[in-house]
Amino acid sequence: MPSSKLTATLPLSGFSEIADRFDLCLCDVWGVVHNGVAAFGEAVEALVAMRQRGITVVLVTNAPRPNAGIALQLAGLGVPESAWDAIVTSGDVCRALIQARAGQPMFRLGPDRDLPLIAGLDAPQVGPEQAGYVLCTGLFDDTTDTAGTYADLLAGFAARGLEMICANPDLVVERGGLIVPCAGSVALAYEEIGGRVVYAGKPHAPIYEAALALAEAKRGSPIARGRICGIGDAIRTDIAGADAFGATGIMVLAGIHAQDLMEASWDQRHGWFARQSHRPDYALPHLVW
Repeated sequence: MPSSKLTATLPLSGFSEIADRFDLCLCDVWGVVHNGVAAFGEAVEALVAMRQRGITVVLVTNAPRPNAGIALQLAGLGVPESAWDAIVTSGDVCRALIQARAGQPMFRLGPDRDLPLIAGLDAPQVGPEQAGYVLCTGLFDDTTDTAGTYADLLAGFAARGLEMICANPDLVVERGGLIVPCAGSVALAYEEIGGRVVYAGKPHAPIYEAALALAEAKRGSPIARGRICGIGDAIRTDIAGADAFGATGIMVLAGIHAQDLMEASWDQRHGWFARQSHRPDYALPHLVW
């Protein structure tokens, strides 16, 4: 379904052109601040500049891990703490969903690097046949597997009516120039065969509400929705989520949609935006000040 917005997406040369309109920036991480291998220096500088201008910056990511792990990852990539005020992850939201199911047997579908997500929780891990629900944090091996790899497994879950918690609604992510599948692709495949899915992250409201609560606590005052922007590289999660939350959507073109957008003219970009489910209010190739 094409976007319902009637106005065209406006091009930006830098965020500074519209900075005075916002008190809060909800910024995506992977694809905007870094690509999983290296940080984008100009994006980091832009976030630091936002904070120097009095804008609260909350990094909002669909990473299926608690925020402390993301802070460590950012530090390892050379992103200073001066670039953000707070971090909220789909992992943070997901932990609350798991806590609500305390004691229920769970089948975990995803790599072991996501184990910190369930650390300390009453979530006994069992095999597929014993599970009362499914936690999907990703693919067991996202370099070789696809959602189709798990077709039989998912069919079995659907036949038993098991609910899946999806810890990362992203379909794909860019890793060092390669596009790799995420948990969202598995969740979508599960929905397509009739499975029930609860999503922890963007574009769904709970992660935005958590981010706003953190920002208002930092500022000590309420923040109007019209003074909030959401920056990201994905239409389905970042832009759709910002739109649903009443925030201004700002799209970075050089992310997962780069193949469609980076070499296109602005006329071609406008046509592409018009064919999407949601249209950003503004767009720029990379996040720069």
